[in-house]
Amino acid sequence: MNKYRILVVDDEEDLCEILKFNLENEGYEVDTANSAEEALKMDISTYDLLLLDVMMGEISGFKMASMLKKEKKTAKVPIIFITAKDTENDTVTGFNLGADDYISKPFSLREVAARVKAVLRRTQQAETERAPEQIVYKSLVLDIIKKKVSIDGEEAPLTKKEFEILLLLLQNKGRVFSREDILSRIWSDEVYVLDRTIDVNITRLRKKIGIYGKCIVTRLGYGYCFEAE
Repeated sequence: MNKYRILVVDDEEDLCEILKFNLENEGYEVDTANSAEEALKMDISTYDLLLLDVMMGEISGFKMASMLKKEKKTAKVPIIFITAKDTENDTVTGFNLGADDYISKPFSLREVAARVKAVLRRTQQAETERAPEQIVYKSLVLDIIKKKVSIDGEEAPLTKKEFEILLLLLQNKGRVFSREDILSRIWSDEVYVLDRTIDVNITRLRKKIGIYGKCIVTRLGYGYCFEAE
């Protein structure tokens, strides 16, 4: 399974830790924030899903969601509201704000895991359906359908793994992926792969894409990203 990133925002610290522990056991990468104010200082656009409590301090979950939906970078981040309220008006409000699901407290952890999985599956499917056939960066063209990369019209002879790494980085320009992220997404079905394997593939990829090799930047201690010039 891809290592999706989830942000849990709830003013109950114990609940945050319980959700973090259980979702990490499901294979997700999970961060927590104990207020909307704290969460809004984070780069929310890098998360694949938000679990957002409604009843918090000065900035409620509804207000935070409204703020996120107005920003281009965060408008498409899926949101599951978590709340002690269970009234029709609250549910309608949540969905009108663009919520992808709504969970009322108290809830079972199995229910949360199932709903998280369902929302991520729907989101991934929707992204796949509207995914472009090509990704173009200057004279670098990655053809998703034909599985080939060309520079100034000349095809670059990439291996399957090199192609998938470049596709991941190009689809998420500026986002840093750790070696663990890349391993879980590109080598997800293989039992044992060394971190060094990532470095070797990145080195080869840089050479094969010529002048664009310098766009694949190493963030020491963090990982790799494609940085547009």
